[in-house]
Parts: sequence; C-alpha cells; structure tokens
Amino acid sequence: MQTKSRPKYINLFILGSKMSVTAKASILHRASGILLFLAIPLILYILHQSLISQSFYDTLYGIAAHPLVKLLYLILIWAFMYHICCGVRFLFLDVHKGVEIKTAKTTARIVIVVSIILTVLLGVIIW
Repeated sequence: MQTKSRPKYINLFILGSKMSVTAKASILHRASGILLFLAIPLILYILHQSLISQSFYDTLYGIAAHPLVKLLYLILIWAFMYHICCGVRFLFLDVHKGVEIKTAKTTARIVIVVSIILTVLLGVIIW
C-alpha cells in the first residue's frame, strides 16, 4: 500500500520568530516595495485630480485631516523610509561592504531603527 504525502502545516509566526534579523529586513524590504508599487496609481490619480479641479483639492484637503487617512500616510511614509534605508544597505552589500554576519545583523537592526525614527519624526509633522 502506497501512502500519500500530506501537505505540511507551516506556522508562519513560529517560522518568523526563528528568522534572523537580516532575513526579516529582506522580507520587509520586499513588502515595502510592493506596498509602494501598489500605491503609485492611487497617488498619481489623487495628484492628477487635485491639479485639475479646485473642488477636488478642497475635498481632499478636508479628507486628509481624518485620523485614518493620516494613519495611511504614516504607513506609506514608513514604507518609503524603510525602502530607502534598506536599499542603501543593499547597495553597500552589493559592493561587499558589511557582508560579515555580525556587521550584516547590525546594519539590519540599524535600518529598522532608523526607518522607525524617521517615520516618527515625519509623523509628528503631519499629525
């Protein structure tokens, strides 16, 4: 009798807790890039409509003060700041600077902390 191989259950939370900080930094870099890419059409549409119509701009200005919209701004600001900081880190890795394990882990932590600090600073300005 032949046994079928059954699908294996993979708990992503346990898997994520076992990942190194460099792996988490890489995954977050990809996630922030996808988020920014998906936001491009919305941002371009809003920019286009606000430049065409004064009434749309006035309406958008009123909507922009809503706390949920500001939370969306913060998420996009974090994605942008993180993507830039991690992109600079990857540029250094491409020229073989900081490829040692200890240095790579340190720079990954620095990228995460710096992106959060920049997001908070810019968030204070928009809030």
